[in-house]
Amino acid sequence: MINKDKLLYDLFQAYYDARRHKRNKATSLAFEMNYESKLFTLCDELVQWTYNIGSSICFIIKDPVQREIFAADFRDRIIHHLIYNYIYELFDRHFIYDSYSCRLEKWTHFGVERLQHFIRSCSQDYTNTCWILRLDIKWFFMHIDKHILFDKIQTFINSKKKELTIDYDFLITLIHQVVFHDPVKNCIIKWNRVDREWLPQDKSLFYSSENSGLAIGNLTSQLFANIYLDCLDKYIVHDLWFNYYGRYVDDFVLVHQNKQKLLDALPRIREYLSLFLHLQLHPKKIYLQDARKWVLFLGAYIKPYRTYIRKRTIGKFYEKIETVNSKLSNRKNTEEIRSIINSYLGLLAHHKSYAISKKILSKTNYRFRSIFTPVGYYKKIKPLIRKLKSSEVKNLYPQWYYNGNLR
Repeated sequence: MINKDKLLYDLFQAYYDARRHKRNKATSLAFEMNYESKLFTLCDELVQWTYNIGSSICFIIKDPVQREIFAADFRDRIIHHLIYNYIYELFDRHFIYDSYSCRLEKWTHFGVERLQHFIRSCSQDYTNTCWILRLDIKWFFMHIDKHILFDKIQTFINSKKKELTIDYDFLITLIHQVVFHDPVKNCIIKWNRVDREWLPQDKSLFYSSENSGLAIGNLTSQLFANIYLDCLDKYIVHDLWFNYYGRYVDDFVLVHQNKQKLLDALPRIREYLSLFLHLQLHPKKIYLQDARKWVLFLGAYIKPYRTYIRKRTIGKFYEKIETVNSKLSNRKNTEEIRSIINSYLGLLAHHKSYAISKKILSKTNYRFRSIFTPVGYYKKIKPLIRKLKSSEVKNLYPQWYYNGNLR
């Protein structure tokens, strides 16, 4: 029996989660008009089992790689957050520690730090030789078997019935509806023919087989991906006995002192993926190398005692600086410029990037000082500028120099 008051309370919480950091989006603003009555209506539909998933917007992104994205209607995103709030903690306790995607306080930077820890621990602080095997699953999201995924979710939640805060039948029915929904049907297409021609068919849901593939762009897809590969994580850690293992979505690494053990594990992992998950390893993304050299993982080059940001990100930062310089004359773009610069500086702060940060920022128009000082940007830039020669400071940041802040 569904407790309608409890469901309504959970829907409001899911709505607040869905609109966080996205209140200026058109779909969020449209729903916010009389949002209370809309949430009451949505609650009635869920209780009466008349809820239907709306149309998604399909578009193609090119940065960092070409991907087909399906943006769900804001109303459906509330349902995604509702499901996430109900089951996340149950599954999070069940996952292995070194599964990083879509988990609180983990994500990419945590994965890079853990790989550094694996290498130093396995090699005894680089005094012994150890090897890194990095693997990738070929077109992962487009080949997820929905029947296997739903069986995993249903079996696990059935074993945790006593811990649920909502009716079991209601939750399973709602998850079934989301998992088996085909976003291709009745979607709104917002890509041109040229972009479509450059996108491989194996990266598109339009060419996926029936009951296969999850839409990239939904919150539930990220959580379901972790659930789908959880058995692989435990197979590698518990059956193949690899203590140094980590995974972010479909990109995972194994670290071991014995090179041959990694080579022997490769066909066993490939066989397991094929038999139990109907997936396959990407043949062109299998890397085995000495840890004393370097490894690229989650956008970072990991070397002994240090990490560097990948060159593609540095190139994008240069492009953004050029954009900033062209927009500084327009004060209406102040918030946009601030967010661009601070986002890249925040990313670089996790790596050995002092020299490259100083080099890139030296190409910035001097008028950006008045833009970033109010949000604490001065604290970030001051150590970089302090190392410049006084003549460079006068030319690049005259207002700071003559105010005596940098002398």
